Amino acid sequence: MSTIRNKQNLPKALPKFTNISRYWDAGWDAVVAKILPGEFYVTLGNEGVSTVLGSCISACVRDISLNIGGMNHFMLPSNREPMPEANGKVDISAANRYGNFAMESLINEILNHGGKRRNLEVKVVGGGRILEKMTNIGQMNINFIYTYLKNEELKVASEDVGDIFPRKVLYFPATGRLLVKRLRSLHSNTIADRENSYIKKIENEKVGGDIELF
Repeated sequence: MSTIRNKQNLPKALPKFTNISRYWDAGWDAVVAKILPGEFYVTLGNEGVSTVLGSCISACVRDISLNIGGMNHFMLPSNREPMPEANGKVDISAANRYGNFAMESLINEILNHGGKRRNLEVKVVGGGRILEKMTNIGQMNINFIYTYLKNEELKVASEDVGDIFPRKVLYFPATGRLLVKRLRSLHSNTIADRENSYIKKIENEKVGGDIELF
């Protein structure tokens, strides 16, 4: 049994992801990184990556030979406008709220650590229509991710998308294991409120294998 019990004992994350919240999950006997909309996480070790999705999409991507990979969480399909820069660097946190940037960031980070495009395995989760009165952003995200993957010649190994459920997701890149919990409807209002607030924030800013149910 692992001796990891607190934040001080957690193995170091890759330098780019030190801002991501991570914790020890005794139930899974593993370190788990918790990502929010607009974030992504890549690990070279035996860590889990978790998030909660409403209309958002998460792509779970790994190199099946090296067992390295990660997951993203994006809210809106695409923005091809140039991103604002600070000190000569693209604002990645702003960019990753959009699917095209979120996918490119995740895949490029895996490739930067030795992954090969020919070895990439992709699993897709989310895109629920959690409130009927909301614009069906979920379906827009689903359409985007399949078009993106087709254009990039990447196949979907498994999926759990659409329907009316919010989802809790836990992904282990080292093994490719993906677990999805479809949440009860009582969670929908809270998640929808969070996503609506996030969309308004975006609009107000100038921004150029098998799945297991658990």
